Amino acid sequence: MFSIAVSLPLWLVLLLAVGCTSVRNKLVWHDEFNINGAPDPANWSFERGFARNHELQWYQPENAFCTNGLLVIEARREHKPNPNYIVGSDDWQTRREWIDYTSASLISRRRQQFKYGRFEMRARIDTRLGSWPAFWTLGTSRGTDWPACGEVDIMEYYTGTVLANFGFSLDGRTKWLANKKPLAELGDAAWSKQFHIWTMDWDEQKINLLLDGKLMNHLDLTDADNADGGNPFHQPIYFILNQAVGGDNGGDPSQTKFPIRYEIDWVRVYQRAQ
Repeated sequence: MFSIAVSLPLWLVLLLAVGCTSVRNKLVWHDEFNINGAPDPANWSFERGFARNHELQWYQPENAFCTNGLLVIEARREHKPNPNYIVGSDDWQTRREWIDYTSASLISRRRQQFKYGRFEMRARIDTRLGSWPAFWTLGTSRGTDWPACGEVDIMEYYTGTVLANFGFSLDGRTKWLANKKPLAELGDAAWSKQFHIWTMDWDEQKINLLLDGKLMNHLDLTDADNADGGNPFHQPIYFILNQAVGGDNGGDPSQTKFPIRYEIDWVRVYQRAQ
């Protein structure tokens, strides 16, 4: 975590932390997770149950907690009955009789939503097989109509790869503008044990996605002008912080020692000073 030996106002500490690139921007919202216990309900709600991508985890609020200045999203191996189980169901979410993994997914929808700005997270992710953490956004104006609402994966990781993606609906199909970087290209073996900063810089013309200040992906917003229902990247967004397990992309977690921990130091939003 960022720390400083002398006592300074929080706004000045944050300004020093992000450096000169944010001089023209104003801090408009942040969560430093400097509490103990449940995350602040003014900022976050929770997904519940099996969610998407045939993932193995059951989402529940108790797997997310704040401690020592961090938000910890903890995936656990535990065995309990699926309360939504239906005998003979064809739906993957209800045909599973048992829950074998639990985790948490936090959502800022209807609590903290923003249009344009710099969005940053400092976090440490677990890169072992089966781990699928993400820091991503969806647009608000179309409710839960995915992918027409637009998706930005500021950070996504699975099976040895860090991703930065844009997704939207075009001609009735999901169009992905994705960039992948193998973990081996990001640095030495200590990379996974360190905290890193993921950034989305978004204005009326473009979105840049960065990892530790280095460009991961870029979108000219005009590239989505022909999206189904109109360009989704000119509407407010909300955040999702989640730690998935297995599923379509996460890999087989059966030989991984649990818990898997996704540790978030802070999430901050800056917007252009008026």
